[in-house]
Amino acid sequence: MSAIAPHRPIHYGPRRHIAPIRERLSGLDFNHFEAVPQSPCLGAEIRGLDLSKPLGKEVTEDIERAFVEYKVIFFRDQEISKADHAAFARNFGELEIHPFIEQGENPEIVRFVKDENVVGVENNWHSDVSWREIPSLGSILRAYEVPSVGGDTLWTDMEAVYEGLADDLKSEIEGKIAIHDFVHTFGLALSEEQREEKRKEFPPAYHPIVRTHPRTGRKCLYVNPIFTRCIDGMDDEASDSLLKRLYQEIEVPEYQVRFQWEPNSIAFWDNRSTQHYAASDYWPQPRVMERLTIIGDRPA
Repeated sequence: MSAIAPHRPIHYGPRRHIAPIRERLSGLDFNHFEAVPQSPCLGAEIRGLDLSKPLGKEVTEDIERAFVEYKVIFFRDQEISKADHAAFARNFGELEIHPFIEQGENPEIVRFVKDENVVGVENNWHSDVSWREIPSLGSILRAYEVPSVGGDTLWTDMEAVYEGLADDLKSEIEGKIAIHDFVHTFGLALSEEQREEKRKEFPPAYHPIVRTHPRTGRKCLYVNPIFTRCIDGMDDEASDSLLKRLYQEIEVPEYQVRFQWEPNSIAFWDNRSTQHYAASDYWPQPRVMERLTIIGDRPA
């Protein structure tokens, strides 16, 4: 009887490269708030700030450092207005207007209303608007109404994902470019004529598979199952096979943090170094959120 080979190598035991990440994060100290780590790799709850009040330069710089290092930071019990939400986001850059999601009275705020009739479809790993030539720096999501149980959001540390790749796989992807596109997601709701018009405004974006964070200089994996169409210069079969191998690494739980929402909770995440997944396990209960997205830089 012949043995059945696994579809991929099975990993037993610790992901040892997480230890120095945990040690680095444990050594962080902030002057204006407490940062409580939520996992070894990424995520911290920020305590001691009221985001309805002006923060000042020194506090903002402390928040930005926590944001970059922890990659996603969480705030609880923040009873803020839409104007407060936008003012907080503008501390970190210019705000994006999403070209495919319908906006309300404030065009920079995207409102996600899920209920019995509108289901949550964000339950695949992704980095926001990676199909843009200049993608997002970060997103700030605020919870208004949450289900009694479920509706959590997960983030994965794409720097840890990259560091954990085998050396031969790192060599294989070094210098390669991936093509990102909106057509197979937001484009599905458009007519052929509308898609063609949007393609003129948002042509496919060519981004390095391995990008370097502009603030830290650390490398991360920058492909995602929703918006990455293929690898430039590879035939479809080879591209699909390589991307599948990379996507499997995104799903490793040791690289993730999971956040349980409450009303007036806020998550602020770095789209340059994380991907996220909104669990769609709460239907038909309602879930109402609002998001602001900060324009970033060209991946390099």
